[in-house]
Amino acid sequence: MTTDLKERLPSGFGRLWTAQTVSSLGDGVTHGALPLLALTLTRDPMALAVVTAAGTLPWLLFGVLGGALVDRWDRRRTMWVADAARTALLAIPAGAAALDALSIPLLAAVAFLLGIGGLFFDTAATAYLPDLLGRDPALLERANSRLRGTQTAASGFAGPPAGSALLALGRAVPLLADALSFAISAVLVRSLPAAPLPVLEARESLLRQARAGASYVFRDRLLLGLALRPAVGNVAFLAVETVLALFAHDRLGIGSFGFGLLLTAEAAGGLLGAGIASFLGRRLGTGTALTCTAAVEGLAILGLAAAPNPYVAGLSLAVCGAGMGATMVLGPSLRQAIVPAHLMGRVASTSRMLAMCAAPFGAFLGGWLATTYDLRTPLYAAAGLLLTMTAVTATMTGNRRVEAALRAAAPAS
Repeated sequence: MTTDLKERLPSGFGRLWTAQTVSSLGDGVTHGALPLLALTLTRDPMALAVVTAAGTLPWLLFGVLGGALVDRWDRRRTMWVADAARTALLAIPAGAAALDALSIPLLAAVAFLLGIGGLFFDTAATAYLPDLLGRDPALLERANSRLRGTQTAASGFAGPPAGSALLALGRAVPLLADALSFAISAVLVRSLPAAPLPVLEARESLLRQARAGASYVFRDRLLLGLALRPAVGNVAFLAVETVLALFAHDRLGIGSFGFGLLLTAEAAGGLLGAGIASFLGRRLGTGTALTCTAAVEGLAILGLAAAPNPYVAGLSLAVCGAGMGATMVLGPSLRQAIVPAHLMGRVASTSRMLAMCAAPFGAFLGGWLATTYDLRTPLYAAAGLLLTMTAVTATMTGNRRVEAALRAAAPAS
């Protein structure tokens, strides 16, 4: 029986949706402004790679332990405290920018600390949503489509051009805008209903709990396949992101505002992909849909590498964004539907850790290839990685395996 989403969503979902949308808008402002801020300090691709990679290192260092902590803590409190801490943290680079004291090491340190806050917030939010929505697979998919769609629109479609424009008003302005977004999100999240704490094994150490979550992912072929896709994808996408601002400027002749529009094209595709994700899942099956979107991403990056002008580059990024948008709805929704509640934080953080710990490698790979060869080489390498990953993981996340997992997770009637 089909039930309208609005009739089934609890009131708390609207506040969570609003909080994440506002925060994503601030992230988009920083995402558009940070590469341009770094470019005002250096044009060394490896130095730019340090800033890009720093934000992903917390997942490599603390990812699994962070998930174990989230499974012990009140998830709502974890979210709003993380956002409040990030609000205060952004005052540091904003003040340095106002005093003309910004540096690459400072930007890298701030990116690292923001990454720690993001680790706890994202893991807690991923674990909180199934409890809020009753772990209904169809409802989770549609809710994640809304969350992903508005986050993409805010962080990619509206945020980057706004970040470029705000940067013209002063180097501190985009950072202050992001701080304000975190503050608003913290207030909204604090008003959400508390979810019950998962029941954990008595007297079990934090390290053992973390190990249990990681083992659960690595023993399950479907969960491992869902984790490997973004892990390999992050190597590719960070290699592209590291050199994209320089590629756009030096090879495509795009200025600061044009770079923001280029990111907006990717976000527009992501918005479309998030909107059609449920349709693709129903039409093709979730497993086949995930394989198709992965192939689309690889072909789109190949098109970006060969782009002769900004228009082809923008179209390629839009197509890539569509594949990413659909993937980021289908994959997490499936994971939230099949993983037991008491393991959700650890499984989510393990999966995210695999993705994020691959990202620094991608960032340095992109910087090294650009320095050793030319600016198009990281893009061709990224396309090859994505297409190889598609072939390797296709059987791990096939429709039969997905359907079997959903049947096993369904409550007995």
